[in-house]
Amino acid sequence: MTKDEWQAIDEARQLLNLAERATMGEIKRAYRKMCKLYHPDLVGAESPADAAIIRKLTRGYDLLMHYCDQFRIPLVPDDGDNIEPEDWWMDRFGNDPLWGSKKGKTKTASKK
Repeated sequence: MTKDEWQAIDEARQLLNLAERATMGEIKRAYRKMCKLYHPDLVGAESPADAAIIRKLTRGYDLLMHYCDQFRIPLVPDDGDNIEPEDWWMDRFGNDPLWGSKKGKTKTASKK
């Protein structure tokens, strides 16, 4: 993902008042909450500023949903896949800046 794409995702996150990590459910609830604050049918008066905010909210929401939809998660384990849940998660999302480990944090090998 490019720097511009990450910047757009961060702007959408801030627009929807989301934390650095959010579930799809939290994104949807934040979008609905913000739309209720600015939607002309609910506020009573239509202003160009409110319409512009609704368009920004919708673009931000669509961007975040598209980002979340890009994750492909296997629903069944591979043959002989006997892995701890945390290791499974890090194997699939460990390199992602949002879902992976913090920079500089090293993974300790488990003793068997």
